[in-house]
Amino acid sequence: MSTPNGFPQHSRVCLTRSMEGGAVQDLQAKKAGKAAKKEVGGEGAPPKIGTPISETLKLLPEELKANMKIKSITPRPPRKPRLERAASLDEKSWRKWRRFRTSQESLTDPNETSSSNGSLQEASPSPPTRGRASPCNPCCQQDSLHSSPDALEASPVGKSRGGASDLGKRASEISSAFGGLLRGKGFAGGKPRLSQIMPARPLPPMELNVASHSLRTANRIDSDCLDYRHYSQHKFGRVSSSLSDSKLQGNGTLYDSCSTDSMKSTFSVLTPIRAKDVRSRSYLEGSLLASGALMGAEELSRYFPDRNIGIFVATWNMQGQKELPVNLDDFLLPTDPDFAQDMYVIGVQEGCPDRREWEIRLQETLGPHYVLLHSAAHGVLYMSVFIRRDLIWFCSEVEYATVTTRIVSQIKTKGALGICFTFFGTSFLFITSHFTSGDSKVNERKLDYNKTIQALTLPKNVPDTNPYRSSSSDVTTRFDEVFWFGDFNFRLNKDRETVDSILSQNPDTDVSKLLVYDQLTSEMSRGSIFKGFQEADIHFRPSYKFDIGKDSYDTTSKQRTPSYTDRVVFRSRYKDDIQAVKYSSCPVIKTSDHRPVFALFRVKLRPGRDNIPLAAGQFDRDLYLIGIRRRTTRELQKRLEQKDQRSSSICSIS
Repeated sequence: MSTPNGFPQHSRVCLTRSMEGGAVQDLQAKKAGKAAKKEVGGEGAPPKIGTPISETLKLLPEELKANMKIKSITPRPPRKPRLERAASLDEKSWRKWRRFRTSQESLTDPNETSSSNGSLQEASPSPPTRGRASPCNPCCQQDSLHSSPDALEASPVGKSRGGASDLGKRASEISSAFGGLLRGKGFAGGKPRLSQIMPARPLPPMELNVASHSLRTANRIDSDCLDYRHYSQHKFGRVSSSLSDSKLQGNGTLYDSCSTDSMKSTFSVLTPIRAKDVRSRSYLEGSLLASGALMGAEELSRYFPDRNIGIFVATWNMQGQKELPVNLDDFLLPTDPDFAQDMYVIGVQEGCPDRREWEIRLQETLGPHYVLLHSAAHGVLYMSVFIRRDLIWFCSEVEYATVTTRIVSQIKTKGALGICFTFFGTSFLFITSHFTSGDSKVNERKLDYNKTIQALTLPKNVPDTNPYRSSSSDVTTRFDEVFWFGDFNFRLNKDRETVDSILSQNPDTDVSKLLVYDQLTSEMSRGSIFKGFQEADIHFRPSYKFDIGKDSYDTTSKQRTPSYTDRVVFRSRYKDDIQAVKYSSCPVIKTSDHRPVFALFRVKLRPGRDNIPLAAGQFDRDLYLIGIRRRTTRELQKRLEQKDQRSSSICSIS
C-alpha cells in the first residue's frame, strides 16, 4: 500500500521509528560518555547477557568515545527527496506502475525493502557511526523479521553486533540493486541529486492514435474535453445517427480517428460524411426514413432538432403609394422576439408601382442570410417568400395560382394570389387576398372567399402529402399548413363615435370591447367563412383607417370607422401543428392609410421523400446581389455622414 506522497506504507513506519531510535541512542551515548570518565576500570569489561542498551553503551570501546565527541544536533525529520522531475506522460505512468510493483513485491517478500528507505537513510542528517547500522536498519529488521523490542534487548552484544553488520550488508545490497540511485560520492551539507531512473522492463506500447487529446493544439478548447456525443446532444439538441463518430472510427484507420477529432470542434456545425454514404446516396429515390434521404428524418432532425420552423407572415395595404418607408426594420425585424424567423412571407395589396424596388428593399432589410425563394403578382397583389439561404435545398418546386374576383375592372385590385410548396415533408399554402370593400358588403366578401377556395388550382405538379384528406372543392384542404392573410375589408358594426370612445378609454392592449362588433369574428363563429381556420388573439388597435403620416384615424368628411380590415388566419390538417407566437401591427410605418399587420408562428415539420420535384437551391440571385450591394452602400454612407458630422463641428472661443 502506498501513501499519498508515493512512499510505501512500511517505509514511513521505518522513518518514524528511525527518528525515535536515533534520538534515544544519542541521549544514551551522552550518558555513556560521562559514565566512562567516572569508571575508568570498567572500559574493557564485556557486557552481560540481558543487560539493557544503556548498560551496553557504557562498555563500548574507545572508537565509540571518539565518535561521541561529534557535536550533537537536535533530531528532526529528514527532508523529503524530490523523487520526481519534469517528465513526459509516459514516464509518469511508468513511475506509478513501478511504485505499485515495488509495494507489491515488498508485501509478498518480507525480506525486501523499498528503495525509498535506502535513499532516506543516506540523506538523513544524523551523525554517522562506526560498527553499527543506521537507525533505520534495526527498524526495518524488526519489521521484516517480525521481532519485538524485548527480544532485541535480551540478545547478547555479539549477536547484536552481528545483526548490525548483516543489516549494513543488506543496506549496501539494496543500494547497489537500484543502480546507484544517488549521484555523487558525498553530499554532506548539500541536497541529494537523483539520477535518471531507467525502466527495468520495456515500456508498454503506445496506442497508434495521433489524435491524442493531450497532443491536440489545433482545436484546444474546453468543450473538446467533454464527451462529444453528450455535448452535441446537450448543445445542439441533435446527434447524427447514420453519420456518427462511431461509424467514422469503425474502420480503425489512423486518419479516421484524427479527422473525427478535428471535426469535433464546436466551431463546426456540418456533419461529417463518409465516402461510402456519398456513393450509395440517391437523392431522387430516398425513402421517408432511409439513411441519406435529402428530406428524410435524419436531415430534418439535424436542421430542426425540435422539428419546428419559425414563420413570419405579414400583410399590408400600401394604398398604391410610390413612396416606400425609409426603414423596414420595425416591420420585418421586430425587437420583441430575440431571434429572426426561418421564413418570411409578405403579402401586399394595392402595391407600389415599382414591384422590383419593393422586393429589393425587402432583401436589403433581411440581409445576406435570406434569399428570395419565389415571388408572384396578380395585378397590384404581391407576394414574396424569403427563406434562410441554407434551407433552400429542402424545398420542392414553388407553384402559384391567381383568382380574380372583380372581372369588370381592368386593373386587378381585388382577388387572390396563392403560392404553395413542400418543405421537407410538410406542404404549405400561402394566400393573400383583397376582398370587396364597404361596411355593409359582408355577403360579397363571403362570395370572394368561396370563389377563391374553389378556383385556386393548386397544387399542380407537387404531389399532395395526404390525398385522403383532400377535397376538390376546397384548396385549403389539400395542404398540411395554410396561411391566409390580406385586406379582408371586414369592418366594425358600430358608429364612429362609439369606437372612438372605446379607444380613448382602453389602453392599446385591451380591445376586447371592439372585437364584439367585428364582422369577421362573428362570421367565423357561425362557420360561414374561413371554415376550419383560426386567428390569434388581437391585442392591437385597428389597422384602418389612418391619416397618412399621422397616428390619427380618418379626419376627412367621410369619417370612416376604424376597423380590423387586415388579418392573418391559419389552419392545419393536424391538431396543434401551428402555434401563434405573436400577432401585432406596426404603427411606425405611416406611408399608407393601413398599418402593416404581422404574425409569428411555430409550425411543426415532418420528414418527406425525395421523389418530388425539387427546387434544387433555386433562388433570385440578381435580387440577392442587388440587395446586399444596397445594404453595404447604405452602411458606408452612414459612416461617412457620421465622420462628416464630427469633422464639421465648430468651436467658438468667447
